[in-house]
Amino acid sequence: MGILKAGGAYVPLDPSYPQERLSYMLADSGVEVLLTQQSLLKSLPSHTARVVCLDTDWGAIEQHTLENFDVGVCADNLAYVIYTSGSIGRPKGAMNTHQGIRNRLLWMQDAYQLTSSDSVLQKTPFSFDVSVWEFFWPLLTGVRIVIAKPEGHKDSTYLVNLISTQQITTIHFVPSMLQVFLLEPNSGNCSCLKRVICSGEVLPFELTERFFDHLECELHNLYGPTEAAIDVTSWQCQLQENHQLVPIGRPIANIQVYILDKHLQVVPIGVPGELYIGGDGLARGYLNRPELTCEKFIPNPFSDDKSERLYKTGDLARYGSDGNIVFLGRIDYQVKIRGFRIELEEIEAVLAQHPNVRQTIVTVLEEHSKDKRLVAYVVPKEEQVFTTSELRRFLQERLPQYMMPAAFVTLSAMPITSNGKVDRRALPAPNTVSLEKEEVFVAPRNAIEEVLVEIWKEILKLDKISIYDNFFNIGGHSLVATQLISRLRQGFQLEIPLKALFERPTIAELSECITQYQIEQADDAEIIAALKELEELSDEEIKELFASEV
Repeated sequence: MGILKAGGAYVPLDPSYPQERLSYMLADSGVEVLLTQQSLLKSLPSHTARVVCLDTDWGAIEQHTLENFDVGVCADNLAYVIYTSGSIGRPKGAMNTHQGIRNRLLWMQDAYQLTSSDSVLQKTPFSFDVSVWEFFWPLLTGVRIVIAKPEGHKDSTYLVNLISTQQITTIHFVPSMLQVFLLEPNSGNCSCLKRVICSGEVLPFELTERFFDHLECELHNLYGPTEAAIDVTSWQCQLQENHQLVPIGRPIANIQVYILDKHLQVVPIGVPGELYIGGDGLARGYLNRPELTCEKFIPNPFSDDKSERLYKTGDLARYGSDGNIVFLGRIDYQVKIRGFRIELEEIEAVLAQHPNVRQTIVTVLEEHSKDKRLVAYVVPKEEQVFTTSELRRFLQERLPQYMMPAAFVTLSAMPITSNGKVDRRALPAPNTVSLEKEEVFVAPRNAIEEVLVEIWKEILKLDKISIYDNFFNIGGHSLVATQLISRLRQGFQLEIPLKALFERPTIAELSECITQYQIEQADDAEIIAALKELEELSDEEIKELFASEV
């Protein structure tokens, strides 16, 4: 907010991103001032920006005037630049204007009418554009904003409690996280909710049915790319509606949406075509990428104004018989996984930089549970070998965690079609061997580890797990992590924070953590009862008990 009041545009930088990615974003954006915290300074890559630490520099900050600046910001000035996945191995910065976000926020208030009785939960990481309306819609309307703790958006149990205690009325979920949220035993108690807004990925019809079984509030399905001020269409889901594909609805205020064929002609109702966006919400283009901007932001063939443009989304859609738009998927190799927008070609480009890799293809595997996972197929150079651990470490230094493949499959050669292209349909399905466990197999040594192994096998759909396997290296990710923690809370009757799994991602480590939590959370009566049981045991029995760590 301070950046906007000063007349600047903000560029969010996630401290969890790899150094190489942050370094590129700092250099590409050319930021002059970097707002951060003292504890993060040591993890920053080299840069030329002036640093202001918001937690330790208040002595200097307080010396400045309290008067508002008259900065003369115009509608077409930049408000923010958010970096998204790019197809050439580097992220690209989408430049959004005050006109775009202003139009989006005013439409949102007109559509949903927040009042003084509302409370909006801000939980989306600020490097994703949903956070923009979570921050500024409440501030625009004077409504109460509740900010979730860091990483709180991943913890469904925490969210249920927060919604209830803070009486949240408005919240956003990507559909995959909404699915996990509804699995929480107490999710039905969130009766304070008035509206839930979904966007970021396809909203399955089955999920809408489950939603209305659990909650009595509005459910809205929104659609929009980062290149068009968050969202451009909306649809309010209805109980018992007959839509096997949930529509993304109609354009919001001052936005035009077209579904066109390859000749830029409007397609008839029911015929698939590419979705194009025009109007007030359109971004200025990509920062420092004029060629890509010209390729994706084309002149509007339906306008006499030569300055009007359309954004070529690469999304496939069709008009329903009622005029509402239905999203059908992607035309290119961009995907959405758990709400994260990923260009498969970016992962391929980075993986191809490994000195021992000759060729690579990255695809998405969708399992019966609708859970999508990235799979990397790799052909090594002649007489070269590598391990999954080596490839994973190489990518972790260059890509954020959400772009990390769940499995790596090594091939002697890529399958080829008759016209010489890679035959993606002929790529072999990964199996548990493809995950290449990090350690020699070690079976569970006590009762807690036995329970953990069974839960992990069920959630990760693996036949065999060593107590030293890393959860995130054998197919786990943040969304599955929330399901695992929920199961552990139920199974052990303990309050286990999500961060415990991130800090101790093996069964051996997590078992020790659970034992510690059992001690910390036990009440006096439980401790006395346990001591009485020990008193009745012989010295030999006590030795056996502690040797087995039960």
